[in-house]
Amino acid sequence: MDNLFYYDTVIGRIGISEHKGQITHLFFPTDQLVSKQYVIQETAGLQEAGKQLREYLTGGRKEFQLRFAPAGTEFMRRVWTALLHIPYGHTQTYKQIAASLGNEKASRAVGLANHKNPLPIFIPCHRVIGTNGKMVGYRGGIAVKEYLLNLENR
Repeated sequence: MDNLFYYDTVIGRIGISEHKGQITHLFFPTDQLVSKQYVIQETAGLQEAGKQLREYLTGGRKEFQLRFAPAGTEFMRRVWTALLHIPYGHTQTYKQIAASLGNEKASRAVGLANHKNPLPIFIPCHRVIGTNGKMVGYRGGIAVKEYLLNLENR
């Protein structure tokens, strides 16, 4: 059974879960928890993740030093790794991410992997924008995406 704990932040109440000491999910207030069972319990790992998240959200941290274990397909994990290489304060398009993975026609697949990212913010899918520079979908909502991008551009 995985542990889950909630943290109050400037963008709302955020849930973070772990499995065997590795961070597996970040849940926005709008997320519906699926059938997976969690023990609501703060562990040392979750406490550190919550601390680092709050530091990031208030401008005091640019990188996370946590052990992540996001579950996904090989392609999804490749996309999420590419997201980790987008520097703080910068953005890339879905097409640029697809091209970096060797197939610039895979923009839609990159978008799907972005949408399925179980660790938004920690794996910075908010740094991906549409080719036209527009804010396109974000699981936490466009207002949260704009907040994160503005935070990083201060």
